[in-house]
Amino acid sequence: MWFIVRPDARLVWRYEEVRERLEWYKAVMDDKMPAKYLIVKRVPTNLKPSTATLEELWKEHERLGKVFMDMWEKIRRRETKLEDYQVPSRSFLDVKIEIVKRLLEECIFCERRCRVNRAKGEKGACGLDARTRVASWFHHVGEEAPLVPSGTIFFTGCSFKCVYCQNWDISQHPDNGVEVTPKELASIAEVLRKEGARNINYVGGNPDQQLHTIMESLRYMDVNVPLLWNSNFYMTEEAMKILIHVIDIWLPDFKYGNNNCALRLSGIPRYFDVATRNLYIASKHGDMIIRHLVLPGHFECCTKPVLEWIAKHCNRALVNIMSQYRPEYLVEKSPGKWPEIYRRPTPEEMLRAYDLAEKLGLAYKHVS
Repeated sequence: MWFIVRPDARLVWRYEEVRERLEWYKAVMDDKMPAKYLIVKRVPTNLKPSTATLEELWKEHERLGKVFMDMWEKIRRRETKLEDYQVPSRSFLDVKIEIVKRLLEECIFCERRCRVNRAKGEKGACGLDARTRVASWFHHVGEEAPLVPSGTIFFTGCSFKCVYCQNWDISQHPDNGVEVTPKELASIAEVLRKEGARNINYVGGNPDQQLHTIMESLRYMDVNVPLLWNSNFYMTEEAMKILIHVIDIWLPDFKYGNNNCALRLSGIPRYFDVATRNLYIASKHGDMIIRHLVLPGHFECCTKPVLEWIAKHCNRALVNIMSQYRPEYLVEKSPGKWPEIYRRPTPEEMLRAYDLAEKLGLAYKHVS
């Protein structure tokens, strides 16, 4: 059983800082509160999404977002219950689904903003058209302690081109895996929860590019389970607007402390600007565990500014300072191109990161 393999997954809830910072997530996990997506499905709209313009859809989305926030706050304060609200014929979720369908036709799910028509089979930087493929799904016992066992769904494709990617077989080869429909994805999520998963962990690859299928899958789900977004956090503001009302806990990668390292090692422009914008938005809409993978030789340029930014702007988030880096993928094949990361981080480098986190007052213990 998972609790034998990972006893810390139970013991972690003894720590007050974990209980406080993951309060909403734990309440949903324990079925004491409804997942946010279930509330979204109870917010009614009179708009017929399929016949509305995109401008009308966004206007209605903004209005319904305020209605949702009011409902969510009342439920959180136990002034009302989910059952107090009827299931409407058309809901906030239907508006979100239609918006995402329109965005897919000129794709702007991530900040590459390729604007290709994926609905007609065109492919952008992620290598994906409108089809969604799942490489694997299972109860993951290797995630952060509060998340175990995590109902992980690994999607193929990614907007990043990390030269050291440890999941390169699915991130850089989007045709791997098995194609799934929204109904099939919903069924996977429900099975994972019914078999004991504490959450549904959308990951990959990267889930951002699967936004259309994930959102539509929620139409076919009724199980109460926290939804977790495990992403490189390079989404557009439009994608973030869709996600903030349905995600209960965020699990972002905060890879680089500047734009130059991101461009060189992941082929991504404006990384720091985009990631910090999205991290700040997410911190206002749900619980969060931020991951930072310590790269060898990148303390001053990446680890230090990343931890300092978190301390200043997201200091309620839990932080996982990760030592799992190893030379993989292109770095392993051509070490001369990236010599500074052709090794594991040293114990001294990890200690510097932990010492800085301690000095900054970050909650980095208990979640690895």
